[in-house]
Amino acid sequence: MTIEAVIFDIGNVLIEWQPERVYDKYIGEERRKEMFASVDLHGMNDGVDRGANWEEAVKALAEANPAFRDEILMWHTHWLEMASPTIEHSVRLLRALRAKGIPVFALTNFGIQTFEIGETEYPFLKEFDRRYVSGHMGVIKPDAEIYRMVEEDCGVAPEKLIFVDDRADNIAAADARGWRTHQFTGPQGWADRLVAEGLLTKEEAA
Repeated sequence: MTIEAVIFDIGNVLIEWQPERVYDKYIGEERRKEMFASVDLHGMNDGVDRGANWEEAVKALAEANPAFRDEILMWHTHWLEMASPTIEHSVRLLRALRAKGIPVFALTNFGIQTFEIGETEYPFLKEFDRRYVSGHMGVIKPDAEIYRMVEEDCGVAPEKLIFVDDRADNIAAADARGWRTHQFTGPQGWADRLVAEGLLTKEEAA
């Protein structure tokens, strides 16, 4: 069956997302491990991805955990460094698909304010035909509701969508909806899948 649209996750597919790496750089691995064991930073970020105000959420968590206050605030002051660098081959694939007239959507767990920053830093985030950003939708992957909302909005049958994401739980949720899926472990594997599906030639996927 012909694929009618390609859906990209953003974090760790188009842009690396590695907060732990940034913390290791500035405070060391031992201190970082201690903090992440004590403070649910990723849980806080999930709230931002559901639509909570990013700066307010970080500051509230910092004030609630004074032993790590300064380090937690880095989630705000050093966010752009955490969300970098670009995965250039993946961006080329996005553009190659669009150059062939294949609709390309984004489905991403991303905060409202952080996505605005991302758009400024990474102009390719404006190049999708449709963008499904969790912060604006009020629900995050892998909740089945976010996939249902995408289907309803785009009008493409689930079996005619192909979705790439780095997280197994997000992929499993899409599989359960009947989407075609690819778990991202690197851009070459994704390029090979797009070629195998007949969406790009090897030259176009380079």
